[in-house]
Amino acid sequence: MLFGSFDGQGHADPTPIEGFQAPFVFGRFTVPADNPLTEEAFELGRNLFYDPILSGDNTMSCATCHEQARGFTDGRARSVGHNGEELDFNAMALGNLLWGPQLFLWDGRSPSLEHQALQPLLNPIEMNQPLDALLDELSASAHYQEMFDAAYGEISEQAVSKALATFVRLLISADSKYDRYLRGEIKLNDQEEHGRKLFMAHPDVKTSLRGGNCIDCHSQFVTAGFAEGFDGFSNNGLDPDTDLKPGLSATTDYDGDHGKFKVPSLRNIAVTGPYMHDGRFETLREVLNHYNEGIVLSSTLSPLILEADNEVADPTQALGLQLTEVEIDAIIAFLHTLTDEAFLSNPKFSNPF
Repeated sequence: MLFGSFDGQGHADPTPIEGFQAPFVFGRFTVPADNPLTEEAFELGRNLFYDPILSGDNTMSCATCHEQARGFTDGRARSVGHNGEELDFNAMALGNLLWGPQLFLWDGRSPSLEHQALQPLLNPIEMNQPLDALLDELSASAHYQEMFDAAYGEISEQAVSKALATFVRLLISADSKYDRYLRGEIKLNDQEEHGRKLFMAHPDVKTSLRGGNCIDCHSQFVTAGFAEGFDGFSNNGLDPDTDLKPGLSATTDYDGDHGKFKVPSLRNIAVTGPYMHDGRFETLREVLNHYNEGIVLSSTLSPLILEADNEVADPTQALGLQLTEVEIDAIIAFLHTLTDEAFLSNPKFSNPF
């Protein structure tokens, strides 16, 4: 945990967040040394997140596409910008972003939450907000003058991005049924426990181990992509080579990353549909059916997916997971244990206005 005091040129003296705890099972994390977690920065970020002042015509806020009750998604296959135009991608859920790949957006083009925070604002299709105009509007507000002064000592582009990043960084979901199970407070029912075991297992026909292969990409207890380098990005067999979108390759300029997208956390997955980067699947059953029998071969398909077959030992002959309906039902039941009702209704994360 990196706390610190502000030593800028203004008269801010922000307060380190008291009692902050992160689940140890989620693993290590870091916070930028130049943007410590403080009460004032969090509250400023929360105000900005819900304020349509961040869009050019003052009609959209970050919360327009990231609704708390939906796990900070919007329920659309692809989000809609300020002018009603549909965007290219599904709105990503916001939660537990301290962990997992620290490269943000579906194609990984943002190297930090601070950088990512400004991208929707600047995008002419999304929020279409010139920064100079935004800073003028914020400076004209006594409310924001006081909040920025307390958090960062000034109103600036950097302060806007840091405040938004702080709010999003502290959207931590850790009180689902599964979390209570991990803490030893409850037991899962038989179906949920069956699903948990399938979720955690890579199928091995030779040893008769059946599995859903989920853990191979949605790592450990945070259920997000692996944090090292580009390990948290994958081509999960949605399209043939002819139809693959650039994905990560647009960021890395490497052909081997073509069609790879960020592996999201599965926390609160039951309320964050539609699913995939383009929202093509409406339900969790459609997602499971894809992995079960809908994998499409392509040159950059993840070998972890290619090798995951409960009936065929030879990965060159793999056809998909080939789970039974009972097993699919069990995995879906387990995924529902990842819903954190407290997170979805926590007043600390809600609209302050």
